[in-house]
Amino acid sequence: MALDHAILVSLLEKPGSGYELARRFDRSIGYFWTATHQQIYRVLGRMESDGLLDVRAVPQEGRPDKKEYSVAPPGRAALSAWLHRPVEPESLRHELAVKIRGAAFDDPAALICEVERHREAHRDRLARYLAGEQRDFTGPGAPRPLDTGQELQHAVLRGGIAFERMTIDWLDDVLDTLHRLRDRRPGTA
Repeated sequence: MALDHAILVSLLEKPGSGYELARRFDRSIGYFWTATHQQIYRVLGRMESDGLLDVRAVPQEGRPDKKEYSVAPPGRAALSAWLHRPVEPESLRHELAVKIRGAAFDDPAALICEVERHREAHRDRLARYLAGEQRDFTGPGAPRPLDTGQELQHAVLRGGIAFERMTIDWLDDVLDTLHRLRDRRPGTA
């Protein structure tokens, strides 16, 4: 997947400025596809030049006009073509997993703090996902019934929630293993 496709999806969900799009990447779609603000602006410019996006100037009081991007018909066609092409299952590249294996050649207990740090980061992300789910999909203020886009956004979010829970369970298992190995070392309690 190219950043182009993530931008097309986001702009089809809701047109917006480059700044608004970058904030969406920081808050939601970026959990699954990351991009820097610079990358987003560069790709927006190219997609505009390629005719995939429509741009309109939005007047702002006391500031320069902002550009609001929306998907042009060729952009919608490009997204449709991409949606109909198969994608290969992704391989996981996980630096922490390599470190854990490499700890067999050093002191495994030295990784405890690092694994705890990762666990805390995943707990924080899970909490954000659950709060977003409550706010947007399951709580009292959530729309009923959900439209197609909302249903699919919720399906992706549920996948993120399941992934974070699985990762936390795995990190708990790794921590148990590291503590057990530390306690087995000669000279430890």
